[in-house]
Amino acid sequence: MNKMKLYNTLTKNIDELKPIAPPKLGFYACGFTVYDYAHIGHLRRYTMDDILIRTLRHAKFKVNFVQNVTDVGHLASDADTGEDKMEKGAKKHDTTVWDLAKKFENYFFYSMDKMGNLRPDISCRATEHISEQIELVKCLETKGYTYVIKNDGVYFDTSKLDDYGELARLDTKNLKEGARVEKVEGKRNITDFALWKFERKGENRAMVWSSPWAERGFPGWHIECSAMAMKYLGEQFEIHTGGKDHITIHHPNEIAQSQAATGKKPFVKYWVHHNFIKVNGEKMSKSLENFFTIDDVIKRGFHPLALRLLFLTAHYRKEMNFTWENLSGAQKSYQRLADLILDYQQDESGVADEDRASKYSHRFFELMERDLKTPEALAVVWEVTKSELSKATKLKLLLEFDQVLGLGLDRAEGISKELKKSEVAIEDLSKKEQELLKQRKKARDAKDWDKSDQLRDALKSLAIVVKDTSQGQKISKLQ
Repeated sequence: MNKMKLYNTLTKNIDELKPIAPPKLGFYACGFTVYDYAHIGHLRRYTMDDILIRTLRHAKFKVNFVQNVTDVGHLASDADTGEDKMEKGAKKHDTTVWDLAKKFENYFFYSMDKMGNLRPDISCRATEHISEQIELVKCLETKGYTYVIKNDGVYFDTSKLDDYGELARLDTKNLKEGARVEKVEGKRNITDFALWKFERKGENRAMVWSSPWAERGFPGWHIECSAMAMKYLGEQFEIHTGGKDHITIHHPNEIAQSQAATGKKPFVKYWVHHNFIKVNGEKMSKSLENFFTIDDVIKRGFHPLALRLLFLTAHYRKEMNFTWENLSGAQKSYQRLADLILDYQQDESGVADEDRASKYSHRFFELMERDLKTPEALAVVWEVTKSELSKATKLKLLLEFDQVLGLGLDRAEGISKELKKSEVAIEDLSKKEQELLKQRKKARDAKDWDKSDQLRDALKSLAIVVKDTSQGQKISKLQ
């Protein structure tokens, strides 16, 4: 095994990775809540998880990758109040919660496959592990960590722990209701959280189960991760990932309930958190109409692996700004890389220069194994293409690098064909197509984005793909 280092939210340092039982390594990723479409923010987070897993495996760790599917219990408010996101999603999409869960779980994995992300070794649904969650709550109850709020649920008493909130460095004494959570009548402490919720009168929920505390109820959001992680990875394991929004609530609650249940055994050694993505400098939101899925990316003529390459240009702990222009730039770079691979494949007779090649290899993997420095590692990729190494050596290096980058360079010929659409000049278009292009340019100049998108879609229906670049509209024909 190579020495691998990761930024650990728990210690606030870049720590050397030391497995409990090397070379085995437990890896738990907080999964998707399947109430709506996965968007590019999710794609970035899970793609960077994938990069981490690939890097760990290249470094000879035997990774057991577990990822949950949240299909119940995730309330709209972090305060253990509000509507369950699954119930809310079912109303929005006019379907049952069960069909909703199936639809969006399938869409999530479809999106992951398009991005080239490896499937989990174990994918576990919350609804299929209700008994494990109930048993964990019963264990906490027996050990004196819980209390019941009538007509509400079973809560975890965070005052029973001296180190609650250590992950986020929470100042629990000075927290105020409204600053972190909303007020729930009957809660003993602001930071207490629901382990098991009771169905309220008149709710008539679709997803309910019988428990020792109520005839009809459902698990809180946090309990599922502890129950399933411990079932598949044990009471202690190495890596737990999630978005940076999990640092202040979800993950401190996971730590609290898990360590309380196991006699304060350290639950996870290394906590890895990903930063967010913005779109055109703004928070992604459906109301701002900047909420994009993998299908939106594909419909605009972009290859999903070009999006993957774009994600690699920013460190996973840094906020990233997404624009269609920078995705267009990433697609050009991806096309260039695929074409270079094809060129190298035509001449594999050159003498391999192992000494110089090893220097590039050492630099690349050292960067990847020191907290996934993907932007710097990509710079090494381009250095190799410009080097004086033989084509055979370049090919060997780039395919080795791609074991962790996951850009599909071993399928360069097919990808190159997908990327290459015949470009056309404006004068080669019909009068109708030329007029639509002129109208679209006027709409963009006037910043009328709705009209611009409508005209782009109209052109797409005519098999004309338009990409916006710093040089203006680029036009190509769909194959």
